[in-house]
Amino acid sequence: MNLNVAYDFLPKHSSSHAAMVMDHFGIGFETGQHVIAEELELPIETGDVVCFTGASGSGKSSLMRAAAAQLDGVLDIDSLDLGENILVDSLGLPVSESMALLSICGLGEAQLLLRTPQELSDGQRYRFRLALALSQNPQWILADEFTATLDRTLAKVIAYNVGRTAARRGVGFLLATTHEDILDDLAPSLHVVCRLDGQIEQTRADRKKKESASPPFSTSPLPPSPTGRTSLGGIIAATPSASPAT
Repeated sequence: MNLNVAYDFLPKHSSSHAAMVMDHFGIGFETGQHVIAEELELPIETGDVVCFTGASGSGKSSLMRAAAAQLDGVLDIDSLDLGENILVDSLGLPVSESMALLSICGLGEAQLLLRTPQELSDGQRYRFRLALALSQNPQWILADEFTATLDRTLAKVIAYNVGRTAARRGVGFLLATTHEDILDDLAPSLHVVCRLDGQIEQTRADRKKKESASPPFSTSPLPPSPTGRTSLGGIIAATPSASPAT
């Protein structure tokens, strides 16, 4: 895949405030084109997990979307209509499959299964978008700001589950994030680093497309745990039980 990504700076009208900024910093309005990538070759293959990382403004999202434009069957999770049904009814799957898929995305708690998307937090809604996208079996799933709204422990769990799910289902992922703490758990096939100085680095890994040796996700409810949490496969949280009195 060969990418050329650039955008034109728009013409602007000067103002007294703009003039003060330009005088203070000795600069003027930017003109011409801002080039993010020129003749960049990305070795993207079917079923890859591709992760674009970099600081805000480095061009990672623009580069990811340019790559998506050259692929077929891409589903952007931000384009999904979440609907108004409770989560367990929203995926259009048998109940056991819906529960297992929601659990993969960190939504396996019994109370969450009975909530509507409007009753979720921003982080929970983002994870529901991932589950909804997976339920539609696209060739590629595109997710910008991947795990940005999650606490970092849960972000690593979701990244790990996404990596495993990609291998099991044969679906590809195009992900962009400022957070590199998820990379070990995600284990992307292709890691693309966008730097503010315009440099782009890429690392290709040989991911084996095979089932994990660990047991598959459960598709039936488990009995309540002593901590009051029910897991349907996939880590949700660790809540220590109270120590016995001494």
